[in-house]
Amino acid sequence: MAFVFSIANLLPVVQPLSAFEPYADSERPNIVVIFIDDLGYGDIGPFGATKQKTPNLDRMASEGMKLTSFYAAPVCSVSRAQLMTGCYGVRVSVPGVFGPANRNGLHPVEITIAERLRERGYATQCIGKWHLGDQPEFLPTKQGFDHYFGIPYSNDMQRKSTETGKPVVPLLRDEQVAELLTDDKQSQITERYTDVAIRFIRNHQDKPFFLYMPHTAVHTPIYPGEAFRGKSANGRFGDWVEEVDWSVGKVLDTIQSLNLDQKTMVLFTSDNGPWLIKGSDGGSAGPLRGGKGSTWEGGVRVPTIARWPGKIPAGSVCDAVAGTIDILPTCVSIAGAKASTEPIIDGRDISSLLFGTSKESKREAHYYFAGVNLQAVRQGPWKLAIANQPESMGMKGKGDAEINPRLYNLDIDIGEQANVASRYPEIVSKLQALAEKMNMEIGGKSPTARRPAGQSDNPQTLYPSEKTKK
Repeated sequence: MAFVFSIANLLPVVQPLSAFEPYADSERPNIVVIFIDDLGYGDIGPFGATKQKTPNLDRMASEGMKLTSFYAAPVCSVSRAQLMTGCYGVRVSVPGVFGPANRNGLHPVEITIAERLRERGYATQCIGKWHLGDQPEFLPTKQGFDHYFGIPYSNDMQRKSTETGKPVVPLLRDEQVAELLTDDKQSQITERYTDVAIRFIRNHQDKPFFLYMPHTAVHTPIYPGEAFRGKSANGRFGDWVEEVDWSVGKVLDTIQSLNLDQKTMVLFTSDNGPWLIKGSDGGSAGPLRGGKGSTWEGGVRVPTIARWPGKIPAGSVCDAVAGTIDILPTCVSIAGAKASTEPIIDGRDISSLLFGTSKESKREAHYYFAGVNLQAVRQGPWKLAIANQPESMGMKGKGDAEINPRLYNLDIDIGEQANVASRYPEIVSKLQALAEKMNMEIGGKSPTARRPAGQSDNPQTLYPSEKTKK
């Protein structure tokens, strides 16, 4: 398959990382990023959940830092693009969700976090849901990962196999379909991901490694493992959250047993808020308004914990604005380098926040995009909404969401109930100016600095199916 290059002047040029050597090769820290699907702000114990028990995440928070203003994106492919590239999804032309055999994916010339770390001598592995294009040229092994094991998109994106006649999703090993998973086999996926992750850690304990673990859980349909069914007080959703917690515990225990605690940063977060229209299968945003698919806080502010004994203060909390776009520059920094300023990235190194030496975000503002449309901007405690916002995917906005602009002080109104725009016109004007500048750069229909997506010329499903595209 070939992919089409366009807008050549906007594409990244690979440049070497600039010198920055706080660690010798043998001392470079390991990095583990655990990325959960559709986990809401209120779905784990450290962020207020009570119906499902998360003792391992409770432990992780007590030994590390809770980040309480950490932002993803309204939907999954966008968040994954942000994490991989350090850019808002719209900057790299990933504004929505890629389905099976989609013509587009994350452009192969984008420089990912895995590529940056592999340049530093890291072993790299992706285990779980990729969702940045399922065509061969878009897969993790073409974006800096030595190996891949997982379902390449959401677990509800089933196609009927022409061989078996059953709806399935593919399980890939590197670039090949290893199995076609029916519903009953999906209940084994968290355990299988965890086994592969533990094996990777053990096999690479003597050199720096980067483990990216984007779980299929807890996206619907909900498939907790047999050992966890009926165990929580919150139905099968709570059961699957508890299995995720078990998986986190297994990863932490493995790191500890190999005496890697002091040289391993583990970051736990989610790709977007809860899918509220799924009811009891959809999770909770806790005190936040809205859910998945929206730019209300509940759609994009996600439960996040960072742990690195001896570096990240135990039992600490950080409310400074940060997010998935900051993961790449932060990980590159702690790996002993600085990411090049070309191509442009939107994220900033937040290691000073994690280490407790600063409480201030390095970003001027945070921007809330839905598709290519900028809907809100935050600076400090102030969030200005400039467009109508749905409550969640499949749920229309309420009446107050149609009044624009709307200003909220998130320090005292985390639930976004009180529009105080009329009381602070100077703040409204300041944030409007920031929004206009960013929208001209990467938003809307005529941006000046948006890079193209990758494009496959003959997209096909990864296995013969009734919806194979010709």
